[in-house]
Amino acid sequence: MERSNTVREENLLIVVAVEEYSRRHGISANETIKLFKEYGIFDSIRQCYDTLHTQDIYECVEFAEDILKRKSA
Repeated sequence: MERSNTVREENLLIVVAVEEYSRRHGISANETIKLFKEYGIFDSIRQCYDTLHTQDIYECVEFAEDILKRKSA
């Protein structure tokens, strides 16, 4: 896959993760983005793209939640 396609797909996973996390936790997308930036979630999603893109699209949210639980413990 071309790099530009990969970047678009990574961005799609990030958007889904932000939107779904916001919905699940009753917070705004802006609050979620701030939280994800603080804990490096965006970088983690990009680093694990090769695995995450083979999973259900909402697996990205589970991945983000797991990182947040581990880093905030």
